[in-house]
Amino acid sequence: MALDVSSPSFSHMKPIPAEFTCDGADISPAIRWSGAPRSAKSIVVMCDDPDAPAGTWVHWIVYDIPVSVDSLAENIPTTGTISCGAKQGLNDFRRIGYGGPCPPGGTHRYFFKVYALDTMLNLPAGKTKKDVEKAMTGHVLAHGELVGVYSRKRQG
Repeated sequence: MALDVSSPSFSHMKPIPAEFTCDGADISPAIRWSGAPRSAKSIVVMCDDPDAPAGTWVHWIVYDIPVSVDSLAENIPTTGTISCGAKQGLNDFRRIGYGGPCPPGGTHRYFFKVYALDTMLNLPAGKTKKDVEKAMTGHVLAHGELVGVYSRKRQG
């Protein structure tokens, strides 16, 4: 099954505004989803950059989002647990919560992936993408993604 994933902050395959990057306020964009199956128990949101020079770079992991929640607002605090009770994982900047696009050069793609699971993962906050993906194995009922692009404007 496919989830419909969108954002009021940017459109699919369009530039992510600087306020959501290291060149701006570095706050998380709003993400919305719909179409989760009735049997879903939780939602996971991940953002990564497959174009990073060292391999896929993880920018954000949020898990154990209650299935009653259908969006994340802009500027989610970079805390282990957020207001809806969901947990945030460790990004590749080695920080909990969102770390925005900050490509060293060129235009990079940022995949915001949303998964509907048939279980709560019940992992503590601060887990890595690898930990969360391992726990998700065999539990994904539906997924979808939204892709944004970003390239830094260098000051000459």
